[in-house]
Amino acid sequence: MARILIVDDSPADLKLMESVLQTTPHTVVTLNDPARVVEVVARERADQLLLDEVMPGRNGYEVMRGLRRGAPGNLKVILVSSKGNDSDVKWGLRQGADDYLVKPYTPDQALGAVARQIG
Repeated sequence: MARILIVDDSPADLKLMESVLQTTPHTVVTLNDPARVVEVVARERADQLLLDEVMPGRNGYEVMRGLRRGAPGNLKVILVSSKGNDSDVKWGLRQGADDYLVKPYTPDQALGAVARQIG
């Protein structure tokens, strides 16, 4: 069982992802403040992060780069974005994401991305 943190500035998107992941045995925590991600990852000892790319203040890339500098290497990051062309996906993976999930996604797509990274 893994601890999964979902970060998104949209309450609707947080609720959707949370409801999808409630069907798994994993512990799910949600957060809508990208400035607090590092703190919450450490406090919750998250194994996986589903991170919205487009957020006010700090975007997903900035958050991910900060985490990669200071978090344990075993944290798996899945970028979640409405930007879904090939160059966006490749860029996200090059920036350090372990996987990339394009909005709108189906529950099966979300569950598949989580399963691929948790094993």
